[in-house]
Amino acid sequence: MSAATFRLGGDLEVKRMGYGAMRLCGQPGNFGPYPDWSAGIALIRRAVELGVNFFDTAHAYGPGWNESLLGEALSPFKASVVIATKGGVEKSAADKVFPDARPETLRLRCEESLTRLQVERIALYQLHRPDPAVPFSDSIGALAQLQAEGKILHIGLSNVGIEQIEVARTMVQVVSVQNRYNFLEREDESVLQHCAKHGIAYLPWGPLAAKPFAPEAPLTCEARLSATAATLGLTPGQLALAWLLHHSPNILLIPGTTSVKHMEENMRAATVGPESIRLLNEFNPEAVKAR
Repeated sequence: MSAATFRLGGDLEVKRMGYGAMRLCGQPGNFGPYPDWSAGIALIRRAVELGVNFFDTAHAYGPGWNESLLGEALSPFKASVVIATKGGVEKSAADKVFPDARPETLRLRCEESLTRLQVERIALYQLHRPDPAVPFSDSIGALAQLQAEGKILHIGLSNVGIEQIEVARTMVQVVSVQNRYNFLEREDESVLQHCAKHGIAYLPWGPLAAKPFAPEAPLTCEARLSATAATLGLTPGQLALAWLLHHSPNILLIPGTTSVKHMEENMRAATVGPESIRLLNEFNPEAVKAR
């Protein structure tokens, strides 16, 4: 397998198997506090025990509650973990989500995040989504100012294309991009490869496509994943995560779950070797039937 770690911005070395905390919120819509707060803290601390040192959250998750949960859970480990958060999206109800990347809003949310995460400086602050009502350069300029003030260390982007990445790179060092990408949905391949070329970490959200893998489905891309996983004694989710790790060395995974057992299962994806990925990429329906 390619390297197990990645250096964000050239100075923050993180494990490529991280944890995305979004699901540790109230439901539906990731709105409100996580109902079993102590279990959420235990799950996050179990992730640290398993070697995870990169955690992803956002102001919009809760909103705010998810950051507070991470801040409390990770307070004993501040020196050894990297917490990434995002601003630029607001949530006033479970079904009311909208962009707000005005400079004044980004500043307010960043300062709130500092308090909730219980840190003096945010290691990675990401623009959650470009706001069509705000010039993109204004939003990036606001992050640059927060960086100059020492409130954030590194700047990342989310839900962006190559043109926006390049605009931002004329103003700041972009160290990460977080877009939707997975084994089944690869429309963002050109963005992923652009990031790899420029040493930018790529954080695929929706790494499991957020839908069940159906082994009884026709022999499509999805069924190929399920059938190959079955022959290898893996779950489809483990193989999908392993495929991402092998696909490009700049990919940082942030799968989310509310189950310690499922999280431990996800972590085992990091042990899947290249031979398994070769079998997946060279899938032959007749060969699978013969096994």
